[in-house]
Amino acid sequence: MEYGTNNEQYQKEIEKWASELARGNDGQPGYDQRGSLDRIDAKGNIIKGKPRIILEEAELVASVMNASAEGGDVVLPVYTTESNYEAEDAAHLGEVLVASYTTHFDGGVAGRSKNIELSANAINNVIVGVGDIFSFNTTVGPSDEAHGYQPAKEIVNKQLVMGIGGGICQTSSTLFNAVDQLGVEYVEWHHHSLNIGYVPKGRDATVSYGGKDFQFKNTSGAPVLVKTVYKRGSLTVEIRTASKYKGSIKKRV
Repeated sequence: MEYGTNNEQYQKEIEKWASELARGNDGQPGYDQRGSLDRIDAKGNIIKGKPRIILEEAELVASVMNASAEGGDVVLPVYTTESNYEAEDAAHLGEVLVASYTTHFDGGVAGRSKNIELSANAINNVIVGVGDIFSFNTTVGPSDEAHGYQPAKEIVNKQLVMGIGGGICQTSSTLFNAVDQLGVEYVEWHHHSLNIGYVPKGRDATVSYGGKDFQFKNTSGAPVLVKTVYKRGSLTVEIRTASKYKGSIKKRV
């Protein structure tokens, strides 16, 4: 369809094209790439993640509509975003505890305990800069046998069934209850189809690699460090920052 015949329908087709260009279509990848955040290793070194790449669909549609009406070139509005913190702050982000939450489980259930331990280790020492988006699925990766995860009970369609990786939702739910004490925004957050016992009703965050994710945006005003403390029968998630940010970090009201 050409511009000028039915501009409303023309714009809808451009919006569909922009969406496919950004997100991919028919198995072909789009421009958008979910970034992975930096982390600190056991020696205190920064392990770089991957930048977040976004094609701004609305901006592209507006540019195409304008060029269709008045002529001119269209430049793809593709933006690359690195994690937003100062490298010199990394060594100090563990100085001050600003939020924490602990959940408990039966340490005698080997498979579930191992899955909680693996997923907790995966989010440990991750740096979430100001404005950064933390994705649980991107950070933890596949919870399958190839990555050491074991069979354990999990909730599927309102039923408890055995599955590989059962228990990782306790890690994501513990993380949620820690970061929820700060002034963060939620990008994606889902509840289980059944009530669970390790957090109060409505305070859970279910995840499934390739499906439901838990994502939050750090709008607290300061870079933070996610720390996990795994013990037999308990998991604690701590949110820490540098002492110089202690007075400026925003808490949830």
